[in-house]
Parts: sequence; C-alpha cells; structure tokens
Amino acid sequence: MKVPFYDATREYSLYKSEFDKAIANVITSGAFILGKQVHDFEEAVCRYTGAKYAVGVANGSDALVIACDILDLKQDAEIITPVFTFFASTSCIVRTGGKPVFCDVEEDTFNMDIKDAESRITGKTKGIIPVHLFLQTAEMTACMELAKKHSLAVLEDAAEAFGMRTMFNGECVHAGLIGDFGIFSFFPTKTLGGYGDGGMIVTNSEELYQKAKSYRVHGTTKKYYHDYVGYNSRLDTLQAAILNVKLTHIDNAIQKRARHAAQYRQMLEDIPGIKLPLIKAENKEVNYVFCIQAEKRDELQEYLKSKEIGTSVYYPVPLHLQKCFEYLGHKKGDFPIAEKLCKTALALPMFPELTENEVSFVCESIKEFVIK
Repeated sequence: MKVPFYDATREYSLYKSEFDKAIANVITSGAFILGKQVHDFEEAVCRYTGAKYAVGVANGSDALVIACDILDLKQDAEIITPVFTFFASTSCIVRTGGKPVFCDVEEDTFNMDIKDAESRITGKTKGIIPVHLFLQTAEMTACMELAKKHSLAVLEDAAEAFGMRTMFNGECVHAGLIGDFGIFSFFPTKTLGGYGDGGMIVTNSEELYQKAKSYRVHGTTKKYYHDYVGYNSRLDTLQAAILNVKLTHIDNAIQKRARHAAQYRQMLEDIPGIKLPLIKAENKEVNYVFCIQAEKRDELQEYLKSKEIGTSVYYPVPLHLQKCFEYLGHKKGDFPIAEKLCKTALALPMFPELTENEVSFVCESIKEFVIK
C-alpha cells in the first residue's frame, strides 16, 4: 500500500464543482487584485476565529515581516523566538533589522519553553514571538504575563495553528488573538491551505489593523499617496476564492484529522522507542502535523520509505546551527532539547482524506520496524 505524506488531489476530487465555480467566478469578473473574494475571506476568518480584524497578505512569511515592522521590532531590538521552528519565525526579525534571541523548547510539546525565554530577556528585549507548533498553542497565559512584566510586544506565529484554541483569562480563545498581532499561513499543506501561497494578519486593535492594511499595499491609504514605506504583499484573489470554499468544510476536515490522530495514538501507544506528543489540558488541539519521536528516527524513516509511506522531518537542523545565523555565535549543545528533537522527530501522514486502512498500515509498519 502506498501512503502519501500529503495529497491535495483527494480534496479537490471531493469538492471539484465548488472549486471550479469559485475559480471561474474570479476569472470572469476580471478582478484579480484584492477582489471581492479577498474581502469575503477576511470577514469569514474574523467570524470563524473571533478576530476583530483580518488582513490578507501574500504568504505567512510576509505576514510575520509586516507585523514585525509595524510593532517596531527592528533597529537592533532583541526579539525572543524558539530555536525549534520554521525558518520564517526568525528570518522576519532579521529582515526588519532586529536581533533574534533563541530559547529552547519543551520536549513533550515541541513549543517554546517560557521559563527559558524569560532567562534570555535583557534591557534590549522588545518583543517575543511564540510559535504554535504542530498540534497546539504555546503557553500563552505565561507568555502574556512575561510580556506584561517586561513591556514586550507579542507577535503570535500561528502559521500552523488555524483552528487551534487555548484557555486564556477564562475563555477559549483562537490562536493568534491573544498577542498584539497573530499571523496565519495558507500554504497548501496547512489545515486551511490554498492551491498556492497565502497568508493573513489578525488583530483586535483597530490602529494595528489600519497600518497592516496600508503596509500590504506599499504603505498607501489612498492610491499613489504613501504614509509608510510598506510592502507589495496581497492575498491573491484566486487563492481567496479557493480558501472561501475550504473554510466552509474546515470543521469537517479538523474532525477527520482528529480521528486519524486518535487512531495513531491508540495503535502506537506503548511501542518501545516511540514517543507520542503531549496535549496540554488548556489546549484544544488541531492535528496539522502528527509528529512522533523515534529513537532510531532516520532508520525508521528509511524503512517507511521502503514501504512507500511518506514522512517528513520537522526540523533536521535547529535554527542556531543554520549557516546564516553563525554570526549569533551559538554552538552545538546550546539548546539541548531542540537539538535532540532534530534527531528524533518524525512527522507521519496527516491530511483529512487519509483512510483508516492507510493509518493502520503506517502503524503496523512502525511496529514491524521496532520488533524486527
């Protein structure tokens, strides 16, 4: 049995008529840049997440850069970010002239270790970028307490976190809506993914919203009149049309992911050398990525490959050991948990249209590897 790590064609087959109609409507309208579908999608995201404001941009990485710029996380300001995450969570800081300050992560959840983050704060620290990774949000209550204590801006990297929620101040709040800004990515593999790049900035501040809306179109509020030196970063109307369709099916997709995750957990529980991710009680998870830890990760990945099972390694090299960040002066051993995860973490197939038989085949293959 061949099991892909991700397959977009199955979803397209399910909703082909809806996707085709949505795309055709954009093409026949001729409104390709910030068309009606973008505005409709922004409003739909606000309704779904509870955000007051949403601004569609070209991709999640741009969303991070624009938010950093607006929050003044630049000009040698120190910004704390986890060392185990996707590159964009740190490159956004460098692009606006700030200095990334890495902190380690929790081994059981893969998310930012807030206590370690606090130990990295100096008089130059101006912001913190918690990343909601794989299944659940970072510890946002502790993060916001830390930010308040040290007067820090908070930019939530919720690129992977559409649909995730956490308890905050007695309420169940959607990821991205607790800090000053939150951002989403609509990269195709995401829980809510397009058929190309796409991103969004969300906030509950009208002032920040107005700036973000201006920054995405070269800093204009009126055509050819520039209040800021902004960016050219707009969510494509065709992608917005596709995402509008997908958003109507998002709860069903999340439920299917949850069933796959439950099956993985049941079948892989107590397997020697395999560790499953921990979900914290305050979090409502969404299984964007189902990532196990395996003592013999590389050998297991090769074995699964031989069985035609797709997997992925998030992430093979921690950010402090990336060549482009050598100037920060880090070395092996500085962030032991992240370095360990880079050697043990393995993402298994996870998308709504997986079948029960496919998940069973993956799990049985893992068991075969462990006992052989």
